[in-house]
Amino acid sequence: MLAVLVASQLVSGAGLTAGIVVGALLAEQMLGSTGLAGIPTALFTGGSMLGALVVGRLCQRRGRRPGLGAGYAIGALGSVGVVVAVALDQVALLLPSLLVYGAGTATNLLARYAGADLAAPHRRARALSRVLLAATLGAVAGPNLVPLTGDLARAWGIPPLAGPFLLAALGYAAAAVLLTTLLRPDPLHLAQARIPASETPETARGADADAAADAHGGSDSGGEADPVRRGANRQRGPGVATGLWIMLLGQLPKVALMTMTPVHLAANGHSTGTIGLVVSLHIAAMFLPSPLTGLLTDRLGALPVAAASGVLLCAAALLAAAAPGDSVPVLAVALTLAGIAWNLGLVSGTAVITAALPPGRGANTQGLADVGLAVAGSTGGLLSGLAVTAGGYDTLALACALTALLVTPLALRAARTGA
Repeated sequence: MLAVLVASQLVSGAGLTAGIVVGALLAEQMLGSTGLAGIPTALFTGGSMLGALVVGRLCQRRGRRPGLGAGYAIGALGSVGVVVAVALDQVALLLPSLLVYGAGTATNLLARYAGADLAAPHRRARALSRVLLAATLGAVAGPNLVPLTGDLARAWGIPPLAGPFLLAALGYAAAAVLLTTLLRPDPLHLAQARIPASETPETARGADADAAADAHGGSDSGGEADPVRRGANRQRGPGVATGLWIMLLGQLPKVALMTMTPVHLAANGHSTGTIGLVVSLHIAAMFLPSPLTGLLTDRLGALPVAAASGVLLCAAALLAAAAPGDSVPVLAVALTLAGIAWNLGLVSGTAVITAALPPGRGANTQGLADVGLAVAGSTGGLLSGLAVTAGGYDTLALACALTALLVTPLALRAARTGA
């Protein structure tokens, strides 16, 4: 099962980067405004939000195989829609297609939970990190194939910027086929089968709902709760909320910085090939450290790793703010550090959430957590273009640094209080 998950991540990783590399450039070209360049990121991360919600619920009801397979198939459909929209120069088709394309991104990230379904508690972070690592090859190759896919698109009479979305359609479709046909038995079903007989489906669903409510700051609205359930919530709820905030406060500034750096480089005269190389380094840094991050999280604990992620992401954003606009190496280092920091935050935050949920019964809450992740990404993408228009790239980077630094006191407080 892990081999099938890894194979699907290898091919779907190519689709993950299409919007990152050319989304902002495409919007700037078709909408005619730098201030609107963050709209594609906002749209496909918004689509990721909806995709995470739908795929999470489908996984819980039907299993990982149909849930993840459907998510990738929807992402492939959205990629095709983007290509058609660019070919016809139809903004009205481009915008909803970017939204649908985001389902592939959501599915790519949700697959990490499938890697942890059958892992022992002390090895969960390493298990989910292996699935994240598998996305590296396709994700790193994708940006470097921008010139090649652009030439292919041009040969077909399509604008070159649509090329990466051709690759995304192929990658997501291949992942959907792999998972639908080969992920047998379903890992979530096996995880559910391991639940003690004393834990009924009704109890598990109730615990899952309580965890989801606590993750969003809610409470049990059904009157007086069982004292045992309330005690479980006090232990589990803050863990879900803490893990969610760790991921959100890393996602928003990272996406904002990642969205506008290609536009910043293009404005300083750099080619799409150079931009693709910088983004490749960033994407590699997002996934390659996963095994080490998983090991550190299992050995040291999730909260110390999360605290380190905030410091590192802040440093990366400050370096980007200080970098000259024509200095590709400095910006490449800044984005690489940002990718590593994001990886630390994602793996540690996911480990906190996974540990706080009932085994095999948390897919709904996992999906809701990734909805929050997508909302943060969408907000970062949307605000990034406005921030650059209002104050320049340096202002955006400084704002990202301040936001990222909030992760560290949050994690340290949680480690001290256990809440």
